[in-house]
Amino acid sequence: MPDLKSSLSPCLNPLNCVFFQKDFEDVDKTFDQLVRIAQKIPRTKVLESNQSYWKGVCRSLIFRFPDDLEILKIDKKIQIKSASRYGGGDLGVNGARVGRLLTELEKSNS
Repeated sequence: MPDLKSSLSPCLNPLNCVFFQKDFEDVDKTFDQLVRIAQKIPRTKVLESNQSYWKGVCRSLIFRFPDDLEILKIDKKIQIKSASRYGGGDLGVNGARVGRLLTELEKSNS
């Protein structure tokens, strides 16, 4: 787990990993909302959770391939990373997952 002043590790392969970072005015509220949304993703198991870091594993429907999803709160920033554990590509699954998280976040704040 990253320490409080650290950050999530960068994506090593952009074909099977997505990294998102943004400043938020109310970072605590946003982090809590993102965690709640992430925990509702089908076939997701929480691996680690505390006040500034959340990690889960999301499994694909058919073959149950594992993808790691991480959310980190640092100062006024939120970082989200979704990465496949196996394979050179993900057919856009990780990007779609992060996109859904952000769409649901936007809906919950409108």
